[in-house]
Amino acid sequence: MTEAMIDYALGKYQSAVHNAFEKLRQDNVVDRLRTKDYTLWKPKPDEIVNRLGWLDAPAATLEKVNYIHTVLEPLLGKNLRDAVLLGIGGSSLAADVFNTVIGGKDGFPKLHILDTTDPLSISSVAQGIHPANAIFLVSSKSGTTLEIASLFKYFYNLAFKNSGQSAGSRFIFITDEGSPLVKTAADIAAHFTFFSSTDIGGRYTALSLTGMVPAAVIGTDIAKILQKVSSNTESLLNIGASLGAALGTLANTGRDKLTIILPPHWKSFGDWLEQLIAESTGKEGKGILPVLDEPVRDQNTYGKDRVFVFFQNGESAQSAAIKSLADAGHPVIIVGINDDYDLGQQMYIWEVATAIAAHFLGVHPFDQPDVEATKKHTRAVIADLEKSKTMNDEKPVITFEQGEIFGEVNGASPADAFKNFLNQAKAGDYICLQIYLSPTPEIDEAVKLLRETISKKYSLPVTCGYGPRYLHSTGQLHKGDSGNGLFIQFTQDFSTDIDIPDQIGEDKSSLTFGALKAAQAKGDRQALTEAGRRIIRIHYRENPVARLKKLAEHI
Repeated sequence: MTEAMIDYALGKYQSAVHNAFEKLRQDNVVDRLRTKDYTLWKPKPDEIVNRLGWLDAPAATLEKVNYIHTVLEPLLGKNLRDAVLLGIGGSSLAADVFNTVIGGKDGFPKLHILDTTDPLSISSVAQGIHPANAIFLVSSKSGTTLEIASLFKYFYNLAFKNSGQSAGSRFIFITDEGSPLVKTAADIAAHFTFFSSTDIGGRYTALSLTGMVPAAVIGTDIAKILQKVSSNTESLLNIGASLGAALGTLANTGRDKLTIILPPHWKSFGDWLEQLIAESTGKEGKGILPVLDEPVRDQNTYGKDRVFVFFQNGESAQSAAIKSLADAGHPVIIVGINDDYDLGQQMYIWEVATAIAAHFLGVHPFDQPDVEATKKHTRAVIADLEKSKTMNDEKPVITFEQGEIFGEVNGASPADAFKNFLNQAKAGDYICLQIYLSPTPEIDEAVKLLRETISKKYSLPVTCGYGPRYLHSTGQLHKGDSGNGLFIQFTQDFSTDIDIPDQIGEDKSSLTFGALKAAQAKGDRQALTEAGRRIIRIHYRENPVARLKKLAEHI
C-alpha cells in the first residue's frame, strides 16, 4: 500500500490497518480534525480546544517571517558570534533539529542549546562565549519552568557583570502572553519578547515562533520550510492521518515499540519525534514507546512488539534489512524524504499522525497528567535541601569501592545486583537508562556500549535519556504507560558545581545546579516508585565511564 510519501509493509496486520483507514473515512476524522472537533479524543473540551493551534501554525508563522527578521536584524551581524538558547523540551528540541540538520549560515551566530541543569555543560558554554558577542534566547511557554528560570538568572548575571544595566539588551524572550517572563523581560529592558501561541502545547510548537525564531537566528531559511508545509497542508493532513491510524492500530495489537531508523544527520529529528509521540500517547495505561539510535539487528532477535520506521533519502541502503524484517512478520513503514527542508513537512505529518494515533488509542494527546508528579517531588526535595542544607537520601543496599546502589535489588556485587534487576524483564517489557551523569563523548560511548550489550543479552528495547532533559520528553510515558519499563538511574558526584543566584543581579545563592540536578533525579525516582515502577539507582563517586564499561563486560 503506498501513500504519496509513505510506504507500508504490514504483513498480517494489513487487514487491520486497512479497516482503520476505512474507519478514518467513515468517521470523517480528517474533516473533524480540520474543524478542531474535540470529541475525536474526549467528551469534554478541556485542554483540547485550546491546544489545536498547531494545525494553523505553518501558515500563521509564514505571515510573520518578515516581522521575525525585522526584530532580529539589529542584533545580528557585527561581532555577534554566539546565540545561547535556554529552553527544554518543546522549547529546545525543534531548534536543535534545524540547527543540526540544516545548520547555520556563514555570518550568523553559532547556536548553543542549554536544556540541562548539569554544571559541567553549563560551565562549558559559559566559558566558551563572551557575553559582549552573544545573545540569549529565553524560551518557556509557561514562564515557570524550573530549569529555565535557574539558567536565566545565571546567564543574566554573567551578562550583567560584563555589560551592567545594558545586559538586558542581549536577551530575547519567547513565552506566552501573561507568563511571568513578560514582566521579567520588561524589568531588564530585554531586546524583545515574542509571544508564543497560547493555543499550542509545547511539543507541537515546532512550526510556530517557538521553533522558528531560534532557526532564524542562525540563518535558516524559515520561509522555505513553512512554505513547503502551508502549500501542501491538505495532502499532509491526509498522509499524517493514515500514518496515525496505522500507528494506533498497530499499538492496539501489541506492536507499541516504534523503532525509528534515520539518516545519521537526522538524529536530532528522532529526539524531537520521541517527545511528540511519548508525551502525547503515554498515559491511561497505554502508550507508544519510541526506540531511537538502535542498530538494526537480525530479525529473529526482536520480540512481537516492534514496528519499524525507516526514513529514506533516495536509494535505500537499508533495503535488505527492510525486506528481512517484513519477511519475518514485523510491520515496516518507509518514509520518503527528498531534502533537509522536508523537515517542516515531516514535523506536520507526525504531529497529525500522533494526534490521530491517540484517537485510536483513546487517550488525550495534549495533556501530560503524570509530569506534575516529578515536579511535586522535586520541589519537596529542594525545600528540604534549602531548610536542612543536606539531601536526605535513602540508604544504599550495596556499597562498593566507587559508589552505591539503591532500590529493591540484591546481589553480592554491583554486577550481580545489576543482572538480578534486569532478570525481572519479560517479553513486552523495555529497559530505560536514565543518565544523570555529565554528558561527554566518553560517557556517550560508554552508555551506547552498555545499551547495546543489554539489548543483545535480553532481546528487549533499551532506551536512554539524559536527565533532566528526558523528564520533558519521555517522563510522561514512563509513569503513564502500562508499567512495563525497568528503570536504571545513573547519578554521580560533581567535581565542578555552579551557584544558582537567588535573584538576578545578586550573588547570593541557596542552591547549586548540581544539587538541583540531584533533586530532579530523586524527584523522578520517587514519582516512578509511587507509580509502581521498577527502578534502581547506581551512584558513582568517580570515574563513571570505566564503571559503565565494567557493567557491560559483566553482562
